[in-house]
Amino acid sequence: MTTITEPARVRSDRLLRLALRADALISGSGGVILAAAAGAIAAESGIPRPAVYVLAAVLVVYGVGVYGLSTLAAVRRPGIAVAIANVVFTIAAVLAVIDDVWPLTTTGVAMMIVSAVYTLAMAELQYQGVRRA
Repeated sequence: MTTITEPARVRSDRLLRLALRADALISGSGGVILAAAAGAIAAESGIPRPAVYVLAAVLVVYGVGVYGLSTLAAVRRPGIAVAIANVVFTIAAVLAVIDDVWPLTTTGVAMMIVSAVYTLAMAELQYQGVRRA
């Protein structure tokens, strides 16, 4: 008698590591750019300059932290946490626009929406990476 078995699924965390590293590098470099151009960004977007500096610092720290998480031996749980953080940021960005947290210009609204789309896309990519890991 023969037994039919399913082929073993090979689980790989390559996509998750790639998604985490991409998010870390894009966010961290975005934070550096925000800090360097805080005055111009504040004037163009309507976001107060101190808030731009805080956001820049948060992005740099987030980038360094997420890159560090991507180097761990087991990245599944950190990947889940980072994906959740990205969803939370997406919601916060949308709420900041809806609730008029700052006197955003049209450019500022566009920047917030683009950042929400980016973080949601990263969350989805990280979620897919978690599923494969």
